[in-house]
Amino acid sequence: MKDITVLAIETSCDETSVAVVRNGREVLANTISTQIPLHEQYGGVVPEIASRMHVEKINLVIKEALAEANVTLDDIDVVGVTYGPGLVGALLVGVMAAKSIAFAKNKPLVGVHHIEGHIAANYIAHPELEPPFLCLVVSGGHTHLVHVKDYTTYEIIGRTRDDAAGEAYDKVARAIGLTYPGGPKIDKLAKEGNKDAIKFPRAMQDGSYDFSFSGLKSAVLNYINGAKMKGEEINPADVAAAFQSSVTDVLVGKTMALAEEKGITKIALAGGVAANKGLREAMEKACKEQGRTLYYPDLILCTDNAAMIGCAAYYEYLKGTRAGMDLNAVPNLPLGQR
Repeated sequence: MKDITVLAIETSCDETSVAVVRNGREVLANTISTQIPLHEQYGGVVPEIASRMHVEKINLVIKEALAEANVTLDDIDVVGVTYGPGLVGALLVGVMAAKSIAFAKNKPLVGVHHIEGHIAANYIAHPELEPPFLCLVVSGGHTHLVHVKDYTTYEIIGRTRDDAAGEAYDKVARAIGLTYPGGPKIDKLAKEGNKDAIKFPRAMQDGSYDFSFSGLKSAVLNYINGAKMKGEEINPADVAAAFQSSVTDVLVGKTMALAEEKGITKIALAGGVAANKGLREAMEKACKEQGRTLYYPDLILCTDNAAMIGCAAYYEYLKGTRAGMDLNAVPNLPLGQR
């Protein structure tokens, strides 16, 4: 079979990224223009600003990716693009760019689900990895336990009922005086703290594989407010360590329980919070104890990037998935649906 080269575009939130990926797993270019410094001053992503910055950056990033991969648009076989979920204005910039290229160059267009992309990042980092496996997807907007049955077949077994884990990280970070993005900063600060100094709840310990982090977030905020009212000193490192311990205990516990129930020996992490060292260490320890194999992407592939979209688009293309010029952004697109 001839090589298939995918030009992939990812603009679901605050990263403008374009990649060139060959045969799903060989990354020729993965160019990312981040907006984090811009949104940091607001304490989070401002959708209108994100959309405007994507418009300014998209053509430049496309040119940079093509130059890095040493290819032209004529060398591209498929155009892949994230069309949901995400911020609608941000998604539209990428979708319109992808449709324009596909139309102008008469190339097949493939719409990609953002979370499928995060799962597919593991294929790039681990060329030997093949389905089926269990994937814990943890990010600012999503917390899913997914049975990856095939390259394009997913069964969601657990999901968050309120705040996603990454969202809880950002809110707790703000409460203890850390700036956006809060997840990496809590992870770093937790190393200096005592996770047993404060007892925070472990939610949803009811046999369900769903997640809930709003109660934990509230417990942390109540602890901080209570200490302030009493004039007691707060140790931010202890709060970070105890909070992170509560989150990882639940994430790891439910993942390992489901793996045991399903008889699955391969477990993968995906999403922005998959970069969290505390989570990686806890999951590695649990997998080692139970004789399971753990996979997770390189740090650059945990954040939003187009290489993972290119990988997912490749497998969707092989399956026969094609999008028309009526492809639109779907901000609340459910995993596994088109």
